[in-house]
Amino acid sequence: MSPTRAGAAARPVAVAPVPRAQWAPPSRARVAGLRRRLAALYGVPVQPPHGDPLAELVLTVLSQSTNDRNRDVAYLRLREWFPTWEAVRDAPIADVEEAIRPGGLHVQKSRRIVAMLQALPADLSLDWMRDAPLPACREALCALPGVGRKTAACVLLFSFGRDDVPVDTHVSRVGERLGLLRPGSGLDPERHDAMNALTPRGRALELHVQLLRHGRRTCHAQRPGCRGCALRRSCPGVGVAR
Repeated sequence: MSPTRAGAAARPVAVAPVPRAQWAPPSRARVAGLRRRLAALYGVPVQPPHGDPLAELVLTVLSQSTNDRNRDVAYLRLREWFPTWEAVRDAPIADVEEAIRPGGLHVQKSRRIVAMLQALPADLSLDWMRDAPLPACREALCALPGVGRKTAACVLLFSFGRDDVPVDTHVSRVGERLGLLRPGSGLDPERHDAMNALTPRGRALELHVQLLRHGRRTCHAQRPGCRGCALRRSCPGVGVAR
């Protein structure tokens, strides 16, 4: 926000956003320009070591309707109580509930976790997804109880390094306001398809992390920080009254 004199009220900025009806798909040049600006703001993330896909599935369930700290506490307790994923799969639901209680919604989440594990092959292996066609991987993951496109994309990107952009609420909101995504298209599956279509090969992690950070730091759902936004000049502000 621009500085003002002490005691002086900041005057509102009258900038009309682009109406939703006038949205058009972004050009490659515009996407490339936004990527450069985002990289200048947030840097280029390094792909973390590929993690356990089952851990990614469970963490995504535990992250629902809670913060990162509670999610992590619940996950660590689950792993302390049960040394293997087979043990979680075969445990009484009440024990799984108690293990993840600090994460909130433990009754619902415990049932989702156990149902997911029980729907997998007996060896609980997803290793075939390292090289299989992406559509087949998405279909198999989304067939699991409680798994949608965002969770599937998290597993494919973070556990296997595949080119699939997870579109959570932050990425969706920022993507729409920047004009990358069609307004009102929802989260699953259209926005995932659209985001993947405009993301260059090998840049899925970069775009996901940068849009996520921008949504958390500046482009909030309520009262977005448009005045101080470094992307303001290139942002059409679709659907935002600024």
